[in-house]
Amino acid sequence: MTAYLIRRLCYVLPILIGVNLITFVLFFVVNSPDDMARMHLGERRVTQAAVDKWKEEHDYARPLFWNANVDGTARVTDTIFYRRSIELFLFKFGQSDDGRDIGYDIRQRMGPSLAIALPVLMVELLVTVTLGLLVAVLRGTYFDRWIALVCVALMSVSGLFYIVGAQYLIAKLLRIVPISGFTPGLAAAKFVALPIAVQVLAALGANVRWYRTVFLEEIEKEYVRTAWAKGLSESAVMTRHVLRNALLPLITAIVVTLPSLFLGSLITESFFAIPGLGSYTIDALQSQDFAIVRSMVFLGAVLYIVGLLLTDIAYAWADPRLRFGEA
Repeated sequence: MTAYLIRRLCYVLPILIGVNLITFVLFFVVNSPDDMARMHLGERRVTQAAVDKWKEEHDYARPLFWNANVDGTARVTDTIFYRRSIELFLFKFGQSDDGRDIGYDIRQRMGPSLAIALPVLMVELLVTVTLGLLVAVLRGTYFDRWIALVCVALMSVSGLFYIVGAQYLIAKLLRIVPISGFTPGLAAAKFVALPIAVQVLAALGANVRWYRTVFLEEIEKEYVRTAWAKGLSESAVMTRHVLRNALLPLITAIVVTLPSLFLGSLITESFFAIPGLGSYTIDALQSQDFAIVRSMVFLGAVLYIVGLLLTDIAYAWADPRLRFGEA
């Protein structure tokens, strides 16, 4: 197992370096600092002097890779690539194009994103796994057919419909919860309850169908028929055997949600005015704040890679073949 994990760790740094390089090329080579300046200035005919002034004010006036105007290591460190790309590996995000500390903003906005993402993950797993097991047990019955019909109907509706419909019905007409906004502390529960319910409902159809397929695939295997032949009850077979042996796809579904736990939901946070990292990214895209967008792209890449690494570790824990080097 140790060799398996070491191999996985060796993949992490090259992937992260590659993502960082591609991001830098897209933001600084394809879209040069001069282009950023013209987009921010928003004028059809911008003088070069105005462009140079904007670049100087926003720390984009340095050379990209090599600064021949200085001596020593500053030729490398006093460049856009080092300040805007290499320092990201130290999680030094720098300042946004309007002068805000990006690292401070990320720390402040992580809490609201987690306040939505963690309950969504737990409730979604509980509901979808339970329903998936139930319809797998009752396969072929009227209950199974009705659940399949409801799941297809839920999958056929856009997520925006759930957001707008819930805001109109629950918040505006019934006035059960606020339509949008956020307050720190325990009072945040009334603001995040509706976004949590909307996200769980929007993902319910696809997840239940997927878990049903996973469990049905396990039910058809020989060990399940052997367990039934031993006289075990339906509940014992489903929980002690089927659910346990379906851990790998369950682990995949859980771990791949790690980035969303920190980065938040772009659409949900924007519609409900939640000051999380999702709305932070959307606001940066709308204002063309490329410094924030680059930081969020890098942070998302780090979280995805960490999620994949945790998936491999969880696979090794759940699958004896990986633990003992048989796979």
